This record gives sequence, structure tokens and C-alpha cells, in this order.
Amino acid sequence: MRIKSHWFKDGRERTPQEIADALAFVAWRIADNALRNTRKADFEIAVGVQYFSFLAEFLHFLIMVADRIAYRQLSAEERNSFTGTLANRLAETFAENESRLMGGTQAESKQRFIAQVNLRAGEYADFGYGEDGPDYTFMRYLAFCLSGIMDAKDSDWIIDQIISIEAPEAVKMMEKTLRDLFETEPRPPRRRSSSSGD
Repeated sequence: MRIKSHWFKDGRERTPQEIADALAFVAWRIADNALRNTRKADFEIAVGVQYFSFLAEFLHFLIMVADRIAYRQLSAEERNSFTGTLANRLAETFAENESRLMGGTQAESKQRFIAQVNLRAGEYADFGYGEDGPDYTFMRYLAFCLSGIMDAKDSDWIIDQIISIEAPEAVKMMEKTLRDLFETEPRPPRRRSSSSGD
């Protein structure tokens, strides 16, 4: 999956909120990509409650990953602002999609999403995340949460799929994206190679 994660204008330092806004778009794509890959690997994820439960759980994981990466770069106050903005933006996108396809109000959907983020924050706090990324237990917890969403025939097998493939790939993309977004130097625009006929 290709992601755009560089600033193309002026070299000013971005606020935590601006970085979180940009990251929210990428995080949504990463979670959606993980869901698609899991379905392609022959795991049954039915469109409906199961689909949105998987997506929400993966987004909660990505918010926790982003929060740990931000810990290296930002002050405590900036980190709170960054993580709060990211969680709210993803909650809004999630609620818009869920309410459109499943009914219910966006406000209720967003409230449930944020409540679950707060719950997961306390649970993920027990797991380590260092310079080399998350501990095994950090990713194992995501797999455990997702196994509860899956049908019985897939609930054990999903754990290996998440720990071995989806979670490490998602973390790698989040690390790269935030590394790029924290840079203050704008990336020069690509030159297009052109060819002309005779």
C-alpha cells in the first residue's frame, strides 16, 4: 500500500493537531487495508457488525501505536493534544461510515468509539513499546481482541495472521508516516519524466 506522508509546502513546524489530522487519513487507510488483507487470506468478516468491530479494534490499536511514537517526539501536553485529535478524527470518520451503512446516529457511534479508545488505552498501557517498536504482547493483545470478533472457526487462526503479518506491517507504516510528518523540511515535488514523439 502506498501512502503519502510528506509535507509539500513551507518548512514550518506543524502543530500536533495538524500532524494528527494528516495521520488520521493514513491510519484509516492502514486499518482498511488490514481488513481487506485479512479477508483475502480467507478469514470470514461479514459486512455489518463484524466488519465495523474489526475496523474499530484495528483503529484503536493504531491510535495506541501513534501515541507511543508521539511520546518520543512531543511534550506531555503536545502528546495529549495529538492523541486526542487523532482519536476524535478517526472516531468521526468511523461514525460517519458506520451510521451511513448500519443506521443509528453519528453522535452515538462516535461516543462508543471514544469510550472504547479510553478503555483500550488503559489496557495497552501494560505493554511495552520501544525504539524498535511494540513488544510481542502489544501486538498479541490486538490479536486477542480481534479473535473475539471472529467466528469460532477463525478465532484461533486469526491470532497468527495478525501477529505475523497485519500488525507488524501496520506498525511499520505508522512509524514511517509519523517520521515523515514530524519532519519540518518540505519534500521537493517529483519531476515527471516526459517523452516526446518525433
